[in-house]
Amino acid sequence: MAGGSERSMKALKEVWRRAENSLCADCGKPDPDWASSTLGVFICLSCSGIHRNIPSISKVKSLKMDHWDDAQVQFLAKHGNAVTKATYEAHIPIYYYQPTYNDCQVLREQWIRAKYERKEFTEPGKQLPYSDGVKEGILWKRGRDNGQFLPRKFLLSEREGCLKYFTKQDAKEPKINVKIDVINATFQPVKIGNPNGLQITYLKDNKTRNIFVYHESGKEVVDWFNAIRSVQFHYLKVAFPIASDNEIRNRLTRNFLKEGYMEKTGPKQREAFKKRWFTLDHRRLMYFKDPLDAFAKGEVFVGSRENGYSVQKGLPSGTQGNFSWLYGLTIVTPDREYLFTCETETDQLDWIAAFTSVINQAMTPQEYAIEAYFKFKS
Repeated sequence: MAGGSERSMKALKEVWRRAENSLCADCGKPDPDWASSTLGVFICLSCSGIHRNIPSISKVKSLKMDHWDDAQVQFLAKHGNAVTKATYEAHIPIYYYQPTYNDCQVLREQWIRAKYERKEFTEPGKQLPYSDGVKEGILWKRGRDNGQFLPRKFLLSEREGCLKYFTKQDAKEPKINVKIDVINATFQPVKIGNPNGLQITYLKDNKTRNIFVYHESGKEVVDWFNAIRSVQFHYLKVAFPIASDNEIRNRLTRNFLKEGYMEKTGPKQREAFKKRWFTLDHRRLMYFKDPLDAFAKGEVFVGSRENGYSVQKGLPSGTQGNFSWLYGLTIVTPDREYLFTCETETDQLDWIAAFTSVINQAMTPQEYAIEAYFKFKS
């Protein structure tokens, strides 16, 4: 902390040490070392970069390297994260996704802009672009066969409880019509190759189907994301009238537990191991030839430990079949063992941790039904 009087530096440290200021006000990252001298919040380096892009609203300075005068320190002391949140986060809809430091740039940027620039949460009952139960517009969708992104009309309807898309703007019949309760949406900028890339998945005949979309506007694609969550929330409120708002919120869109490449062999465990892209979506382990495939080549149900499921480090002794990656793991189910290899030990341990987190959870009645379907299918 360079410059400034000793008194100012001491006062700044005291405000900085308050428990309310120990996490970034915007993403929750521990130990923020930047602050906004105009908003009075303590933020991390990453969020400070977003604040710097809205200079009419927020002026950011380093708590370690920049000079803070007495007036600025007093402003921070008067405000801080708790007071500022009480104003700018006073009326966040229960379904609105509040990103963390693990989330992508577009989610964090639009969250910050929604709070401070557009002031979307300062008043109760404010009409928001994702809250009125219907949303219609153009998203660029990746073609299943040719891989090209083309503009497609999407329509989300709370009244009908579904999401539709049309191949032509004037088309009367949709290409798909998906019930809102089988939809998931998660941002995938790296996989899709666009900073605003969104992956929408849904179940068709109990099989997972992927749609990859983006929009040039970060605000528009995040509005679509929260509109889906809004429609889902109101649908589930009707379907589960005794459930609390927090219970329903936990059933809205979710991030995948883990994704990445592994090698796998077939059920006879003598075939050559093949490299595949894997996605663990809670109890569904799906594998694809390519990360952007519309349909999975196969799915594995991952149940609970009390029902005979486990994950083991390494492959069974005497495993046949050629594999190029040396770090193996085995998923044990009541019916068979699934063998995989990972490229690095870190990947192996990360996958084992992800599987363990699922297996250690008790199964819900709905998950027992899904397990029964997988057993019937096999």
